[in-house]
Amino acid sequence: MLLWSNSSAPPLSQLLSFIFTFLSFLPHISWASEWIDYSPDGYATMTHYSLPGNFIAACGCTSTSTNYPTAAMNQMAYGSSTSYGPACGQCFNLTLLNSFLSNPPFYPNVAKSVVIKVTDLCPLSLSGWCNATTHGPNAGGHYLNFDLAWPSSSIPNDFFPSDESLYGYTDFGVWNISYQSVSCTNWEGWNHAAALGSVANLGYSACCPDNPSGSTNDTCPSYSDDNGIPYVSSRPFFEQLSDSCGQKDLIRKHLDSLYPRQFRSFLLSHSLYRCYHTCCNFLRFPASWFF
Repeated sequence: MLLWSNSSAPPLSQLLSFIFTFLSFLPHISWASEWIDYSPDGYATMTHYSLPGNFIAACGCTSTSTNYPTAAMNQMAYGSSTSYGPACGQCFNLTLLNSFLSNPPFYPNVAKSVVIKVTDLCPLSLSGWCNATTHGPNAGGHYLNFDLAWPSSSIPNDFFPSDESLYGYTDFGVWNISYQSVSCTNWEGWNHAAALGSVANLGYSACCPDNPSGSTNDTCPSYSDDNGIPYVSSRPFFEQLSDSCGQKDLIRKHLDSLYPRQFRSFLLSHSLYRCYHTCCNFLRFPASWFF
């Protein structure tokens, strides 16, 4: 049972009570950075997710970047648990090799590739394809996962091949791929100035270099490292709370009393689209709560 402070207590006391209660549900938190040091070329898994057009993702790249191929990278390779990280703005050539989950595996007759720009982060979780850490790979045996923003106006609808007559479906979901780090001059959005750079006056931090080389002069730092934000190596808080609707109601009421509307907008901007639809959705917050 969650113990909230008395409603007559000062707001600061309520806030401290909430913070300590919240932290008590996070036994698997780490304050040290253990980012994956990956090679510029290698093998990875690829998944895909829906990113709304003109959406400003974790790096804070311009909304026009969504008109061209983009992807999210798994958190521990991305280099930050929120906002921007060293992967932001990096470009990779991704080539489909074979489907991972289908039986038998599907090998396309024609190799398909796409050059993407990393604009988003795929949060660390207990399972799934973005859960690789320095201690072990994901279920595909890889330390990198590229979550491609697809469907996309810049990527053909038939980019992911299949054999529907054999498998009974067209979307394999997960692919083994090869990747190569490339200059962003190869990215489709390179010749479109509006697709480059980060959003000005965003209201929170953004970093999306045009063509990062890896040097400190043109590569994003880790926002979470710079701001002392821990990464969560599992999600016991969300899992435990999801078992009790009563606790959900208590949390929502407490957040309503603690956080002004402007701060809710800040929370959403840093947790972004993914958090709202994964970590935060279990509380059933309406979108209007944030704005």
